Amino acid sequence: METNTLHTLLDVVSHFVERNQVAEITPLGNGLINDTFKVMVHGDEKPRYVLQRINNAVFTDVEMLQRNIELVTGHLRSKGILTLHFLTADTGKTYIKEDDKYWRVMDYIPDSYTYEAVTPEYARCAGRKFGEFEAQLTDLKEPIGEIIPDFHNIEFRLRQLDEAIAANPVGRMNDLEVQLYVEKIKAVADEMCIGERLYREGKLPKRICHCDTKVNNMLFDKDGNVMCIIDLDTIMPSFVFSDFGDFLRSAANTGAEDDPDLDNVHFNMSIFEAFAQGYLEGAKSFLLPVEIEHLPYAAMLFPYMQTVRFFADYINGDTYYKIRYPEHNMVRTRAQWKLFEEAKAKSGEMAEIVNRFAF
Repeated sequence: METNTLHTLLDVVSHFVERNQVAEITPLGNGLINDTFKVMVHGDEKPRYVLQRINNAVFTDVEMLQRNIELVTGHLRSKGILTLHFLTADTGKTYIKEDDKYWRVMDYIPDSYTYEAVTPEYARCAGRKFGEFEAQLTDLKEPIGEIIPDFHNIEFRLRQLDEAIAANPVGRMNDLEVQLYVEKIKAVADEMCIGERLYREGKLPKRICHCDTKVNNMLFDKDGNVMCIIDLDTIMPSFVFSDFGDFLRSAANTGAEDDPDLDNVHFNMSIFEAFAQGYLEGAKSFLLPVEIEHLPYAAMLFPYMQTVRFFADYINGDTYYKIRYPEHNMVRTRAQWKLFEEAKAKSGEMAEIVNRFAF
C-alpha cells in the first residue's frame, strides 16, 4: 500500500481508536460497493477492526444508512444475538466525513469465514438464517428508512423501461430482437406487478428485510455454523419477496448472470427446495398466508426485474451497468429472461414445495 494512502487511512482510523494502537492497515475482501480494510493493533495476532469507506454515490443518505444499521444491530444485541458492532467516532456518530468521503469502523469478528459456493446445504442454512433475521426484527418499534427508494419496486423499473423506449437515445429500438423483448416483457408485466397491487390494497405488508441475500453475506464458524449476517447497508422496509427471490435469482441459476450460452441457464430446483425449507423454518412464525402463497412468485419476480433493468440500460446506451463489450447488457437480458421462463415453468412445483414446508 502506498505511503500516502496509509497515512490517510491512519488519519481516518484515529477518529475511532487511538492512532498509536494501530500496527497495520491492509485491504480486506473484494466488495463491489465499499472499500474495506482490516486494522491490526499492536500485540494482536488477528485483526481487531474493519475500516470501510461508504460509497455515498450508492448510499446518498449516510445518516439514514447508519441509523438503520444502529437500530437493527442494537435490537439484535438486546436479544443476545451476535451482530455487527460499529464504533463511535470522536464526532459522536458511527461515521465520519473526511475530504468528501465517508468512513466507519466496526469490530472484526474473529475465527469467521465466508463461502461463495452455493450447495443445497448452504442454501438451507442461508434460508433459515435470513428467515430468522426477518423474524427477529418484526418487533422493532422504531421505523427504519428506505435507503434506496424503489429498489425492488417492479412498477418503478417498468416505468424506467418505458422511458428508455420512448427516448431511444442510441437507436437500439430499431432492432427487431429489441422490439421482440419489449413485447415479451410487457405481455407478463401485469401479473408480475401483483405484489405492488396487493400492497396498495392493504393485503401485503412490508417487513424489515436485508435486501441483499447471498451466501457470502453470512459469517460461518470453522464447523460450518452460521454466526451472523453481515453487509447490512441495504436493510430497509420491503416485501419478504426481496430476501426470498433475490437469493434464488443468483443461487438457483445454473449458468452465469451474463451467460451467452442459454443452454447453460436453468432454474435449480434442488437449491429452491433447500432454501425454501430453511427460510420457512426461520420465518413461518410471522409470515401471513398471502406472503407464503406468493413465494413462488418471488422466485420469478427477481429474474424478471433484472431482465427489465439490464434491458432498459441496453436501450439507454449502457449508462448504468459496467459492460465488457457492446452487447453485454443484451446478453444479460437474454440470460435473465431465460431464467425467468425456467422459473415460471416450475412455479407449480415450487408451490407444492412451499406448501409442504409451510403447513
